[in-house]
Amino acid sequence: MLVLITYDISTKNKAGEKRLRNVAKVCENHGIRVQNSVFECVVNAAQFTQLKLTLNEIINKEKDSIRYYQLGNNYKSKVEHVGAKESIDVEDTLIF
Repeated sequence: MLVLITYDISTKNKAGEKRLRNVAKVCENHGIRVQNSVFECVVNAAQFTQLKLTLNEIINKEKDSIRYYQLGNNYKSKVEHVGAKESIDVEDTLIF
């Protein structure tokens, strides 16, 4: 299933900057960054549960927020891209 993850991490201090880096790193391990704080992740149900647990352990729930949008398995008809940044098929093999 495709999950869109968005987050807003308070970076008013060093601890917040560290949380931001850690959240981004976890998301990068599961998907593709499509905007600064937005990732598209193709995961199964077990991976999604573990991903949420991991991210929830990183953030400060009083200062930060994460949103999960579950677009399901038939997501290709639900995603439309307009603009300069090239659209990437999140199910293709990625080489960095």
